[in-house]
Amino acid sequence: MEEIAIHFDGGLLPGLLERPAGARWLYVLAHGAGAGMQHRSMASVAEGLAARGIATLRYQFPYMEQGKRRPDPPPLCHATVRAAVAAAALQAPGLPLIAGGRSFGGRMTSQAQALAPLAGVRGLAFLGFPLHPAGAPSDTRAEHLAQVSLPMLFLSGTRDALAERALLEPVVGRLGQRATLSLIEDADHSFHVPAKSGRKDAEVLAEVLQRLAAWIDTL
Repeated sequence: MEEIAIHFDGGLLPGLLERPAGARWLYVLAHGAGAGMQHRSMASVAEGLAARGIATLRYQFPYMEQGKRRPDPPPLCHATVRAAVAAAALQAPGLPLIAGGRSFGGRMTSQAQALAPLAGVRGLAFLGFPLHPAGAPSDTRAEHLAQVSLPMLFLSGTRDALAERALLEPVVGRLGQRATLSLIEDADHSFHVPAKSGRKDAEVLAEVLQRLAAWIDTL
C-alpha cells in the first residue's frame, strides 16, 4: 500500500493506493458518510480486491479529513471525486478505471458522473447504494442515474434499510442493460448478516468482492 497526495482545491488530500502485481483494473473507491478511507471495512475491501487482481485508490472527502461529522455539500464532494479520478489516472496510467464506493461515496460518484463524465472511467460500482434514509423509503435519490450512460453495478443486501428491495429493483430495471443488480441474501447496508443465516460476515464480504471482480472483468 502506498500513501499518495491528491491535489485538490489548491491543497492536498490523502489517498491510499493498493496496486497488486498484475493488476487488471483500478477502482477509485470512496468511503461512506460516517467512516473514512482507513476504516477497517474499507481496508478489507481494498485487500480483498487486491487478492483478486483489482487495484484500489481510497481517498478522503475534505470533511472527514477535517474531523467533521457533517458531509461536505455535493458540489465539493463531486470535485473531490474528480480529483481522485485524476490522481488515479496519474498514478496508474496503464490501468483502466472504474469508480464508486461505499454508500454515500458511491452516490457522490454517480452524481458527479451524471453532471459530466469522469475522465477515463469505464463503469460505476456501488457497495450499498443509499437509495433513501432509513425508515423513509423513496427513490428520488436515484433520479440522476438516468443521466449516467456507463455500466453500473449495484451490490445490495436484501435487508438493506437504506435501499428497500421493492424500490431498488424497479430503479435498476428502468436503467436498462447498462445497470446490474446483485443482491446479497440476508445482508444489511454494511453487508452484515445475522447469525441465524449460517454465514459469517467475512464469507459475505468475499462473495461481494467476487461478484464485483467478475463484473469488472466483463467491462
